Amino acid sequence: MRSPRLDPTALRDWLAEPRPPRVLDVRTPAEFETAHIPGSYNVPLDLLREHTAEIAGHLDRGIVLVCRSGQRAAQAEQALAGAGLPRVHLLDGGLVAWQRQAAPVTAGRARWAVERQVRLVAGGLVLLFVLGGLLVPGLQYAAAAIGAGLAVAALTDTCAMGMLLGRLPYNRGASCDLDGVVGRLRSGAAG
Repeated sequence: MRSPRLDPTALRDWLAEPRPPRVLDVRTPAEFETAHIPGSYNVPLDLLREHTAEIAGHLDRGIVLVCRSGQRAAQAEQALAGAGLPRVHLLDGGLVAWQRQAAPVTAGRARWAVERQVRLVAGGLVLLFVLGGLLVPGLQYAAAAIGAGLAVAALTDTCAMGMLLGRLPYNRGASCDLDGVVGRLRSGAAG
């Protein structure tokens, strides 16, 4: 069962109510630091997957999941559904749609989104392997493996390279540990 989708206007209206939802941003801490919905909680997707039950135990009201475009939020939805968490919604179109509507964001230091990092690394590796194949016969097959990995990522709507890049120090931050996330959820201190 798919969770209800909210457009940015519906989310803004709900956030203005006396008992607003908890907005969980499942992007990396670096992406969250770049721009996020005011009052949202950063709960990176990999952390949510590893500790779904502990995190779900601190979600006591309506939940809205947000990522850049909606793909990671949909994956987070599956994890929370497995924990039996009711009242989960997704921001349709993610932060991209939110910003397109000129909705408020808290901005910080700009960093590249994980999707952009994947394109850079995958493209660079393919170029390196194809050019290297001119000197070392057979190396171009490694480029084919990268292409196959990207095709699998598109078909399964998951990305192993993106998950690995999300673990790099560039994409990590203080909000990545379970205790910090649970503490903020418990106290109601977003950010």
